[in-house]
Amino acid sequence: MGSHLSKQLERRKAISTEKKALSDLQQSCGCEFPGCDYTPSDRKNWMAGVGPENLHINKIVWPGTHDSATNKIGIRFISRPFAQCQSLSIYNQLVAGTRVLDIRVQEDRRVCHGILKTYSVDVVLTDLKRFLSETDSEIVILEIRTEFGHEDPPEFDKYLVEQLSDHLIHQNDDVFSKTVSELLPKRVICVWKPRKSPQPKRGDPLWSAGYLKDNWIDTDLPSTKFESNLKHLSQQQAAASRKFFYRVENTVTPQADNPILCVKPVTNRIHCYAKVFIIECVKRGCADKLQIFSTDFIDKDFVDACVGLTSARAEGKA
Repeated sequence: MGSHLSKQLERRKAISTEKKALSDLQQSCGCEFPGCDYTPSDRKNWMAGVGPENLHINKIVWPGTHDSATNKIGIRFISRPFAQCQSLSIYNQLVAGTRVLDIRVQEDRRVCHGILKTYSVDVVLTDLKRFLSETDSEIVILEIRTEFGHEDPPEFDKYLVEQLSDHLIHQNDDVFSKTVSELLPKRVICVWKPRKSPQPKRGDPLWSAGYLKDNWIDTDLPSTKFESNLKHLSQQQAAASRKFFYRVENTVTPQADNPILCVKPVTNRIHCYAKVFIIECVKRGCADKLQIFSTDFIDKDFVDACVGLTSARAEGKA
């Protein structure tokens, strides 16, 4: 009992120290980065606002959501706080400016997060198609993977193609150097990551797992995650030179040995430091490598930071 209490006190001290480290960094780093003064007039159509003819796929800073379809996961007030990473529906996330979705599925095509499950993936695709029908120039990266510990849904690749066929941008390395306008009217890059089923191949309507990479670490320590993100990002090629998407997740994860197991109070330890991360990327010379930037509980400040840097790149200012 005594050793357990001592360990918990050490954990609390470590978390407090790391939160202070990020707070001190925020106070000292300033608030400016290329595009920080740009605010999209319409987040629902922000790619159209930046200019599809000037916006290359490999120069976009894509605002993404982590565990995107968890707004209604589990049982409200009981199990939901332990797995919910977003409060908005898929449609409302897209309207708010999200352009990368992270969807986890199980055998029966229901969305899940670990052992908890929610609505069918049909809800996700219906929301996505509704958004696409209401916009003209917005491209979305849809990542769908079979959740760890689950089996692939049968013939899921065929199902995705049937549902999204008119919108799918086919797997091709040339896509990265093209502008948004050159890809229209196709609007969706769908990355399918099965556990056992065959991976999509070059030229297929779906993209294989190797086209969306990250270096996720499982920690609830905010400064540790922040610095890990910077370290791994700095080791990448510039986004304009890559033939895959690289994601940085501005999130931390509840740990089983810590008394705070609900997602929101834990991820809030790093949530407000997205702009600080971009500023540090600029200072450390790796801003040109930032591509997909994802968060829990996405908000307008996060979207605006991503869109602002994208706008600066499109204008040759970053």
